[in-house]
Amino acid sequence: MSIKEYAKETGQGAGLAAQIVIWLGLLALGFGGIGYMCYRTFAPLNEQVRYDTFKNSQAYNEGMLKDLYDLQREYLKATPEQQGALRALIQHRFEAYDRNRLPQDLQAFYVSINN
Repeated sequence: MSIKEYAKETGQGAGLAAQIVIWLGLLALGFGGIGYMCYRTFAPLNEQVRYDTFKNSQAYNEGMLKDLYDLQREYLKATPEQQGALRALIQHRFEAYDRNRLPQDLQAFYVSINN
């Protein structure tokens, strides 16, 4: 006997349909909750990998070095008043970059700015 025949004989078609809809809704909520928990757990890890990949990319490193060299040139051409204004910006930019990756001349410039 099929579900349809059983429901027809017992007169419980509407109740059975309501139960099926409720169970499907609960299943959908359960799977949604599982999906949310997985996202909450793994999304920060994925973003950290993306960030680390970006920081190690050739484009990022070449761009940062170019920017730091440009700031060095501007600082060396500037008047003493302008140098004072540039100092905070230069320190901020240098602190955002790994100093171990800096060439020796930029490391020496950074040290001279901080003294």
